[in-house]
Amino acid sequence: MRPTLQRQRSTGRVTLSDVARIAGVSPITVSRALRGERSVDPALVERVNLASAQLGYVPDPAARALASHRSNHVGILIPLLSNALFVDLLEAAQRTLRAGGFQTLIGVTHYDDAQEQQLLQEQLLHRPAGLLITGLDHNAATRALMAQSQVPCVHMMDLPSRTDANTPYCVGFRQTDAGAALTRLLLAGGRRRIAFAGAQLDPRVMQRLYGWRLALQEHGLYDPGLEWLNPAASSLALGGAMFEQILRQDPPVDAIFFCNDDLAQGALLAALRLGIPVPQRMAIAGFNDLTGSDQMLPTLTTVRTPRAKIGEAAATMLVSLIRGEAQTLPLVDLGFEIVQRDST
Repeated sequence: MRPTLQRQRSTGRVTLSDVARIAGVSPITVSRALRGERSVDPALVERVNLASAQLGYVPDPAARALASHRSNHVGILIPLLSNALFVDLLEAAQRTLRAGGFQTLIGVTHYDDAQEQQLLQEQLLHRPAGLLITGLDHNAATRALMAQSQVPCVHMMDLPSRTDANTPYCVGFRQTDAGAALTRLLLAGGRRRIAFAGAQLDPRVMQRLYGWRLALQEHGLYDPGLEWLNPAASSLALGGAMFEQILRQDPPVDAIFFCNDDLAQGALLAALRLGIPVPQRMAIAGFNDLTGSDQMLPTLTTVRTPRAKIGEAAATMLVSLIRGEAQTLPLVDLGFEIVQRDST
């Protein structure tokens, strides 16, 4: 039989205190249990869930945010949901935040500074407990919003070229170093006319381009005519088209560093269709080790990036910041791995 509650709000809404009374625990335990915090004893969680279901309790996130000046939401801004790179990042971050008792508000910026600024403004209206933001390159208005909000923030994927007292909290790897390392692998294989094929042209792509330039300059082989840059979205079709264009370059190119695996996969398919032997005539390399790269013919040489580990580590750092725990370093470098396969 449904118990008669001694006290309810004037609206008749069941309160968190009502659930606590029925479950025989404190209101703070109810709050932590319903947020999914792992530190709460499973037996207490079960009692809270039973009492909540019995009373038909629905948490009021707005009231919680007003009472605490912060909600249990974390805002996450990523460039795309159509790119497996960011899906892996997001899934790992969400899983970690959920375990810490936080929910997520996801914003997709589409690599647009104005959209990023607007999404951040909207997320701050919800009084988030923290923010996870992709990259370090933001317009002045977005940087001002982050600073004025005083909300704990961790940046994902990128690392600053140098650190100082103003270094933001960030988890990622050095894109420039990865670009240079892959180029040096091609050089070690005897390639001398190495083109760089880039699409989307977001800050991370441009950092890989810079690494490519540095490696070629070290060997006196840099030629600006080897840069093939297209602001269109990265895709298999674009990769095939860029491959055919570069194939006609004179003097001939003997290797192509594609800024992303989907471009490189498209190039391998085009080479197969045109009868161009890879790597004998043209070596092909990609970046990110996306799904299918190890199944291409030939298999694709690439840079394996730790995007899931980045999402997990960034979320872990953010939870620690929200809880006021001291951080030894504002920067976590998770590195990268060169994966050499048959295409080079």
